[in-house]
Amino acid sequence: MQDLSVHSLEFQLLNDYQQRFPLCSRPFTRLAETLGSSEAAVLQTYSQLVQAGRISRIGAVFTPQRIGASTLAALSAPPERLAAVAAMVSQFPEVNHNYEREHRFNLWFVVTANSTERLHTVLTQIEANSGLSVLRLPLEAQFHIDLGFNLNRPRHTHRTEPACAATLNKAASPATHETYLPDAAAQALINALQGGLALVAQPYALLAQQLGWSEQQVLERIQTWLNNGLLKRFGVVVRHHELGYTANAMVVHNIPDALVQQLGHQLGQHPGVTLCYQRPRVGREWPYNLFCMLHGRERTEVERQIAELRTTHGLQGYAFDVLFSRTRYKQQGAYYANFSPTAATPSAVEA
Repeated sequence: MQDLSVHSLEFQLLNDYQQRFPLCSRPFTRLAETLGSSEAAVLQTYSQLVQAGRISRIGAVFTPQRIGASTLAALSAPPERLAAVAAMVSQFPEVNHNYEREHRFNLWFVVTANSTERLHTVLTQIEANSGLSVLRLPLEAQFHIDLGFNLNRPRHTHRTEPACAATLNKAASPATHETYLPDAAAQALINALQGGLALVAQPYALLAQQLGWSEQQVLERIQTWLNNGLLKRFGVVVRHHELGYTANAMVVHNIPDALVQQLGHQLGQHPGVTLCYQRPRVGREWPYNLFCMLHGRERTEVERQIAELRTTHGLQGYAFDVLFSRTRYKQQGAYYANFSPTAATPSAVEA
């Protein structure tokens, strides 16, 4: 993809609204007013970006472990079986990311389910189908995770103007990290949001019509979820590979437990780091506990970022490994399967 001018409508719609997407009756009109364009042009541009595969969806990104259950997982497949095993893994709707990486553990995937029991069932079935042991690496702490993919390096601040007069659409620090157990009405909205907003003038009204709610109830519920941290963000979800960032690496370190929090926060703020989190060590087969993701247009760019990261933060004395991705088998938003509400009327006050 050719570099876009940071002042172009396409760039601004891609980059600036990965967070703070307007929560009001006509969000695309609000964007048009802010950007000096028209509602028709904004809708057309987003439609073209979706058709080109540069946008996965516009919508909700739920905070890991606040709803349902999820884990990063990996297995070591014989090279001659890798494609077949990857295809089998990708068939599960609960698998939302599935990549080949350069490592003995060569297939890495994320499983997100509506319950711990379903998560365990999926992983057990993958083991049974493949005849391979699955390495399970659930999230333990997050330092920088899914805040959007900044296309304007180095990292900059997103727009700060209100998304619309009535609501701000800004995810606050969650007051609790407890797992959220949705009632039937909340489950219905979660189901409706999984595919993203429709590219129509009044997408929230359309959602409300599908659910039998009012538009205001839909808007207020999404805002509540942002306020209490159930949603990490609500906005444009881009596909970095289609935007030209074709090189990405997962960098893992074995950090003393007493230093993980300090170093995790430092790495999470380092320019170029798109994700940073702590996961468990698993015996001798997986000694690493601090994970970072870095993306670039070329492999040499990412290698340069990794060298700078280790030097800047004094990581040379710690064991590490670099797992570049090779093949992307699947990439989509988390799918919370088997939510089957029997009643879908929202209560007056519900988190």
